Amino acid sequence: MRLQVLGTAAGGGVPQWNCACPGCSGARAHPGRRRRHASLAVQMDDGCYVVNATPDIAEQIEACAWLRPGPGPRESPLKGVILTDAELDHTIGLLRLREADELEVRCTPVVRQALRPLADILRPYVRISWAEADLIPISAKRPRYADFPEAPDWVSALRLMGGAVVYAPAMGVWPEALDEAECVIIDGTFWDDEEPRRTGISAKTATQMGHLPIEATMERLSRLPGRRLYTHLNNTNPLVDPAAEQHKVLAELGIEVAADGMVIDL
Repeated sequence: MRLQVLGTAAGGGVPQWNCACPGCSGARAHPGRRRRHASLAVQMDDGCYVVNATPDIAEQIEACAWLRPGPGPRESPLKGVILTDAELDHTIGLLRLREADELEVRCTPVVRQALRPLADILRPYVRISWAEADLIPISAKRPRYADFPEAPDWVSALRLMGGAVVYAPAMGVWPEALDEAECVIIDGTFWDDEEPRRTGISAKTATQMGHLPIEATMERLSRLPGRRLYTHLNNTNPLVDPAAEQHKVLAELGIEVAADGMVIDL
């Protein structure tokens, strides 16, 4: 199995189009700090998949050599998409894949139900087959657009290689599956719980928004064996600045911050 990190940013990316906070301004001044929406490329025995279909999906495919099409004009190694939730930033990239002849989408039943309008739009363009993946429900937080009852599997963590790898870009609770994994890539949206309120982006705390902050998870994460990485950084997170002191804090704990384009060897 091969893994490549296609993006590491939370909703809106870094920089966000309508924001001039220090993180976004820094990314405009220093293009190397730019981050695409969080996603992962996975090469499995039955084909290649991307985990979450972001608004950046076309550029992300181009940035991953083994996802690029060829040798024929309409030959692509991409078999489908695995969705960890139904949030817009993780699903609207499906619209950019409409040129495919057929596309497999793996997700939980409630996510499939929420995406029914999107599937209706895509039906004249591409044949979509739906399947399940090795997903662990970790949050009942549904997207704001979804007028459905609460369900425990609105947000999931993805297990790969029989649980050796766990990918959880949005994490409202700590899934026990992390404790047994050899490589974990988890929610690093906010550094601390008050960050959304302090920066003025929300009246809610990080936890109330469905994201365990790094300060609440880094000690436990540091005790896990194997490789440990944070992803899904919000533009307000100090970690988007490579000179931020928080990088040293994580490095001392043996924790990495995932970078766009990073290849993870297993």
